[in-house]
Amino acid sequence: MKSESGISFIEILVSLSIVAVITVAFINGMGGAFKGIEISQERVAAESLAKSQIEYIKVQDFVSVATYNPSDPAKSYALIDIAPDLIAAGYTVAINPPQIVLSGVEQGFELQSISVVVKRHGESKLRMSFYRVDA
Repeated sequence: MKSESGISFIEILVSLSIVAVITVAFINGMGGAFKGIEISQERVAAESLAKSQIEYIKVQDFVSVATYNPSDPAKSYALIDIAPDLIAAGYTVAINPPQIVLSGVEQGFELQSISVVVKRHGESKLRMSFYRVDA
């Protein structure tokens, strides 16, 4: 009997199929990682825009709910300027009309709830609400 050394055809097929399974698993894992990174970046951008808009509203003059008019710049809260790269990515910011939470006509104060909505390509990505008071 001769002793044969070398690799048989079946051994090659088995090793190639193992390499193929590992490669497919690696590619699927990388695809999931890239999708996770994309979602994370989208959330960070949306949160940054919403917080910037909230801070910008805080430094503006108070506008009462009774006189609020989104089509009149003098009677509404102004929007922030969005960076060109975020505009190109489809981000927009909107301010929902404020709602009265508590009002004291005799005491001369108004507590309002204001919601800021960040959208990307028309789809809502983040909504943040905060309170503002005029005393």
